[in-house]
Amino acid sequence: RLVESGGGSVEAGGSLSLTCEAHGYEWASSCMGWFRQAPGKEREAVAAIYKGYEGVKESYYGDSVKGRFTITRDSEGNVVHLEMSPLQPEDTATYYCVADPTACGVWYAQGFTRPADFRHWGQGTQVTVSS
Repeated sequence: RLVESGGGSVEAGGSLSLTCEAHGYEWASSCMGWFRQAPGKEREAVAAIYKGYEGVKESYYGDSVKGRFTITRDSEGNVVHLEMSPLQPEDTATYYCVADPTACGVWYAQGFTRPADFRHWGQGTQVTVSS
C-alpha cells in the first residue's frame, strides 16, 4: 500500500514537498516514484528513484520537471520524497505515488516510462499552483 501526503495549494514560484510511505511489502529494492495527471490530460511520469548496486541511488525525471523537482529516498527504502520548486501553474495535477520492481530499469533502457510500467499506485494527492 502506498500512501501519499503533502499536497496543497501554492502560488507560482513557490515550493511544495510530497511524501510517499510504502507499507505491507518489501519495497526497499523496488523502483518508486511519481506520476501526475492534470484534468483532461494523460498521466505523465514525474520522477522515479531506485537504489542500485552498492547503495547508489539512481533517479529519473520527466522532461517537464528536470531541474525543478528533486526525488529522494530514505535509507531503508520505504519512504520517497518529492521536492518541487519553483512550481508553475502547469504543475497543477493529482500526483500519484507509484512502485514496481523493474520500472526504473525500463526507464533507463528506453529513456522514458509509461503508467503501465508501474503496477502499484497510491490514491493520489492534489497539487494546485495559481498564477
